[in-house]
Amino acid sequence: MSPRAADPAVRTALIDAAARILATDGPRALSTRRLAAEVGASTMAVYTHFGSMDQVRHAVRTEGFARLDAALDRIPRTDDPVADLTADALVYLDAGLADPEMYRAMFVDRPPPADTDPGSGLFQRLVASVRRCIDAGRFDAADDPLPLGWAAEIWTMQHGMVVLALGDVLPTDQIRFLLADMTYRLAVGFGDDPTAAHRSVRKRRRPRRTKR
Repeated sequence: MSPRAADPAVRTALIDAAARILATDGPRALSTRRLAAEVGASTMAVYTHFGSMDQVRHAVRTEGFARLDAALDRIPRTDDPVADLTADALVYLDAGLADPEMYRAMFVDRPPPADTDPGSGLFQRLVASVRRCIDAGRFDAADDPLPLGWAAEIWTMQHGMVVLALGDVLPTDQIRFLLADMTYRLAVGFGDDPTAAHRSVRKRRRPRRTKR
């Protein structure tokens, strides 16, 4: 009996369903039977696309980071690296709010270690943004490991704001204001001129209400 061809649409549906299960009930609730039932497929469909539940969990994180990368790729780059850093931070927030179950599965559920971590690309992207600000003379000149530390601070800020928003701790509009303000203050702390940093943040900050 020849194996059934893998359908990309079914694979995406399985990944989205797995993210929902992981976000709401945790990894112990993720099983082949439940996953198949969530999308109205047979258990064989799960094995057609994934060899194990660990592979499903890795696929969820990989897909989540791929979607986040795609959202960041859609932002036009400008000649102002601090403005672009602000835009990236706000898009990061929007992405987390648009797909909260996927976001929780990406960061709260950690599958067993794999050869590659799909989240490492996002961190390297942040490091490149920081180095771009340094090269443009906006941040203080610094060698490793300082730019890596600055990138980690930016990521911590972004992640913290998404978690606050998903927890309904503050209204989304206030979260967006705080995220832009913290980006400004970090930029100044990294060596940017306060007036230039304020202008850059205002340039890319725009009011937006995200539906949840």
